This record gives sequence, C-alpha cells and structure tokens, in this order.
Amino acid sequence: MVWRRTAYANRTVSASGVSSFHSNGKELPVRKKRIWVALAACVSGLLCRPPIQVSAQDGELVLLLQKYDEYQKSFSMIETVEDIEENGYDIIEDQSFSVLLETFGQEEVTFIPIMERKYQRLAVLIADSEGKVLYKTDQLETNYKYLEQLEQPTTGIAAVSFQDLNDDGLTDIVLITTCENSTGDYAGMPYKVGDVLFQQEGTFYRDWRVSDKINRFSMNKSVEFIMAYVRDGVSTEVLYTAATLQELLDNGFEIDDEHCQTHSFEKQGKLRLVPGIFSIAEYDVFMIYLVNEQGYIVWSFQPMGEYENLYSLKGIACKDLDGDGMKDILVLARYSYEGPEGELLIEMKCSVYYQRTDGFEADTDFCGTCQEEDRVKLSAWIKVIREYWGWTKEE
Repeated sequence: MVWRRTAYANRTVSASGVSSFHSNGKELPVRKKRIWVALAACVSGLLCRPPIQVSAQDGELVLLLQKYDEYQKSFSMIETVEDIEENGYDIIEDQSFSVLLETFGQEEVTFIPIMERKYQRLAVLIADSEGKVLYKTDQLETNYKYLEQLEQPTTGIAAVSFQDLNDDGLTDIVLITTCENSTGDYAGMPYKVGDVLFQQEGTFYRDWRVSDKINRFSMNKSVEFIMAYVRDGVSTEVLYTAATLQELLDNGFEIDDEHCQTHSFEKQGKLRLVPGIFSIAEYDVFMIYLVNEQGYIVWSFQPMGEYENLYSLKGIACKDLDGDGMKDILVLARYSYEGPEGELLIEMKCSVYYQRTDGFEADTDFCGTCQEEDRVKLSAWIKVIREYWGWTKEE
C-alpha cells in the first residue's frame, strides 16, 4: 500500500476499498455526482426517496431504485427469526450469540447476523427468547463499499465483540467483516471492514465519523485495534496525515535507525528513507516514509497491508528492479496475525514499490512468484524480480 501525501487531501483511498465520489482519480461529472449523492443518502436511510427527478435517459438509475425498494420490502418483512430464510437471507450461525444487552431487559437476547443471498448485504438482528425481532439494521459500513450498486463485496464476519466503548454502562457491539473486491487492481485480495453499534434506549446507532476513521486509517484489523481507538482514544491517523517527520515523532512514532537510508531518487531528488513503528493495543504498525532535507514527508508506504503486527523487519533495498534506470524500493519483513482459532500465525511478505516519473507505484502481481526457499534474503528477491522484468545486473 502506498500513500501519496499531496493526493491525500483529496481523500485518496487505500487498497481496502473505502469509497469516494472519484473514479480512477477523476471527479464524476456534476450531474452524475449529484445523482449518486442523492442515491447514497437514500440508501443510507437519511431519506425515504431520493430528491431527484429522473427521466427516460436515467433508466439504469430507475431500475436500481426499484431493486432497492424490493430489497427494503423483503428486509422490512423480517419480524421473527422464522421470517429470515423466506425473505432471502441466511443466518451466519457461527457468529450468533446470546448476550445481555441492558436496555432490552434482564433476560439474554440473541445477536443474529444475516446475509442477503442475492446482493451479499449484511444485516444484524436482536431477537428475544421466543424469536421475535426486537431490533434490526442493515445500515452497516460493510454495505457501502460499492456506493453505486446493491451488490456488495462482503464475504463473512471476522469478529464480533460486546464491549462498553463509550463508558455509558451499556454494552456496544464491535463488528468486523471480511470483504473481497471482484474488480480493480486489488481484486481477489481480502480485507476487513470495522464498525461499531452503540447501544442506546432499546436500539443502536452508528457514528459514521467513527466508522470512517476506523477504516480509513487501518484500525479495522482486530477488535483490540477498534477498542484502542474508540474507548481509549489512541489513533493511527497521524501516520497518514502528518506533514513532517517531527510531527510523527511527537505522536509516538519510533524510528528504526538500523534500516534508515539516504538516496538520490532520480525523479524525486535526495530523500531519507525512514522506517519505523507506531504501537497501538499490543500491535506494532509498520510504516515507511520518504523525507526531504527540510524534514517534510514526501511519500509514505504501509507494507504490512492487512496484517495486524510487524513481527520482524528483514531488510530494505533501494535499487533499480525493473530496469528503467530509477531506484525502486523493496521491503522484506515478517508479519503476524491471529488465526481462526486464535493462534498466532507468522508470514513473510515482500513489498515492492516502483519509482515512476510522478512518484511510486505499488506492485500488485509479482509477490508470490518467488520460491519458498528464496524468501530469506534480499539478494534472492532482487534477483528474482529482475529476472521477472527480463534483465539482470551484477551488484
């Protein structure tokens, strides 16, 4: 994952798929943008009908609205647990739990996540002991990865936790889903989406600003990440918004001096490569920055991607890898994450960033072509990558 500092102000988004009203870096035409803003407001439950006038030329939009109405009608008909299947949903059995939620009374209720079969839209229900639905919602962050369509990339639930996050004495719900885009540069690469439902007087509400920051700043990888941000106020936001290296240091970023390097990057000038970690909830978030001679951050990278923790950094090389005469960046590290049974899993990952005339481009299809026995030394990776691009060079 690579972040360009100048593009971030325009809400450039990460590989995890946070959506915006931009298409391939170009802003949508004003008319289309207004239509989709209105539609997004409708779908999010802010309006009953979109405040737009449609014509014969907007046939696709009309069809989409009709499908959404049908979807909403089916969802509204779920009043008991027995209504779930006949209205097009499947219960996610292994993530259903009995829990005491204070404003629903003194008896335990059941948290039931359900998935709509046709569009892969997730919803959550709270049902009593007799199967009556006391609360339901489909207004979840995971249902808005594709703003312009009903079908969503949600594939399942990674974690559910019940915690009091805002210190009001009421149990809130932390929800982490797994998603996988079907198109785009990162198609087929799973990622997580975090969300929090705050309990209040027999219902729940979402704070979209909280959900936005959880996912925009990669705090969606585990329940512990989300709790550290929402409950304790520790945020990784500074890792993506800091303008200077000093700002990072002032907010707890720790530099790995052993792997710092200074190079003349042909199109970018003389820059210092600064790797380091930011600790949050027992995890070390690994970042790399390119800093100019005045101390300003020019580019930043997050090689760990969807992994939860940096286990060990094996090395960083700044060399021409693709034969275009410009220095690229290769990062080799071990990362850890929690397995399905709660076990600690560790994997080696190679990340490659190619220098281009306007910055750096993350490799999306090379990693994985190297044989397992070669995944221990930078020199082996350099050799394989150069062979991949059809050239070799003696060091």
